Amino acid sequence: MTGDASSLGGLVVLGLEADDPRIETDLYPLLRQLRPHLTPRLFDALIAEGYPQGLRYLVAYRGHHAPQAAAGYRVIATSRGRILFLDDLVTDPGARSGGIGAALLDAVETIGQESGCTAIELDSGLTNAAAHRFYFAQRMTVTAFHFAASLAGPE
Repeated sequence: MTGDASSLGGLVVLGLEADDPRIETDLYPLLRQLRPHLTPRLFDALIAEGYPQGLRYLVAYRGHHAPQAAAGYRVIATSRGRILFLDDLVTDPGARSGGIGAALLDAVETIGQESGCTAIELDSGLTNAAAHRFYFAQRMTVTAFHFAASLAGPE
């Protein structure tokens, strides 16, 4: 689907390649809503390093409006099988509760099925209750805790 457009009830979902100018103009502002720490420099590094690792982004548009939602994902092989890991799912606040997030999740599910994945997995911050309600409404379940430890970076 990357690079192609699909229409879901008036919603157009585009897969963006790393060199697509909409990465900067459309995707970056959406991701900043979800990840306020993401500076232009960090975003450029994410795209430069992530795309060769399999990271891909879908951006959803309705009509000629500004981008309304985005999903970042990657297909990975794990000891649990091949999964589609959803790195990011964000809908612009003015477009929430209109079915766009669900439509984008459906598009990601289709990509996962076409890629031979057995599941979609994601992490959601502990305090993001609105996202949790959304994922539960999409018939997703909590299957694990995600643990993390900070590492000292290069100086």
